Amino acid sequence: MAVENQTHVTEFTLLGFSHGQPFLFVLFLAIYLATLLGNSAILALVFLDPHLHSPMYFFLSHLSCLDICYSSVTVPKILANALRPQATISYRGCLAQMFFLMWCAGTECVLLAVMAYDRYAAICQPLRYAHAMSWGVCVAAATGCWLWGMLDSAVHTLLATRLSFCGAARLQHIFCDVPPLLRAACSITHPSEVALHAASIFVGLGPFLLVIVSYLRILATIIQMPMATSRRKAFSTCSAHLLVVTLYFVTANLNYNRPSSGYSPAADTLVSVLYCIVTPMLNPLIYSLRNQEVRGALRKAVWGQGTLGCPGSNA
Repeated sequence: MAVENQTHVTEFTLLGFSHGQPFLFVLFLAIYLATLLGNSAILALVFLDPHLHSPMYFFLSHLSCLDICYSSVTVPKILANALRPQATISYRGCLAQMFFLMWCAGTECVLLAVMAYDRYAAICQPLRYAHAMSWGVCVAAATGCWLWGMLDSAVHTLLATRLSFCGAARLQHIFCDVPPLLRAACSITHPSEVALHAASIFVGLGPFLLVIVSYLRILATIIQMPMATSRRKAFSTCSAHLLVVTLYFVTANLNYNRPSSGYSPAADTLVSVLYCIVTPMLNPLIYSLRNQEVRGALRKAVWGQGTLGCPGSNA
């Protein structure tokens, strides 16, 4: 009976749009436009400014591309549903949205770890940095991040196609993701839950531990630097990335590892919005405010002024 019901599911009703739809439309439109503008500016600056042709900004350009993808997977459909009397998404559209969302999530987890290793190699092993982070290594690392994220997403999506939904298919959310799908399913969800917990360890916790280890080594190296100016410069180089990592992993952990007891659909939706929609908007803002090279490249592009300071300096 469950299989029969599942084959007749053609769309899901999204219940996260019960109140304030015009306000949601304006809010998400503003966030989406800011995300596109900020991340597109980062991509353009990295491509056009020779001072930004380094491994750090190569990976930053991939992060900006991911942030654009993150928002484009969810926000356009959210905007369309905010203008409709009833928010819905087709069954295939839901699976496609979940696939690309999880692809971006898995890729970004590993990419942030690679960016942390890049900062570790630059600060702790400067003499070996050119060899350790050569162009070939950077391309291979970035490609591996995207492939790893795609593999992780494919597993979750394949398992989701085996879920059954009885009666009215309703999701307590404003877009499709693994947790709301599991809560709405009436079939056995244990394989998907196991895969989600495994991904939290290998795709989430593993890269996060690598980030922590990298920054502990960086901190130890900074403390041993003889000059205060060198310590300040090295710390500033990493502060923006560390802030991005903290925002991303904290919200991701809350999104996919919320306790089953005391579950609140509104709180879950808010966490997902922070994780998938707000954070991609904040990333370019954090980097542009904390990074002197990016600010200098932006001034040069807009007003034709040269960058301040020498290449490699950050504030």
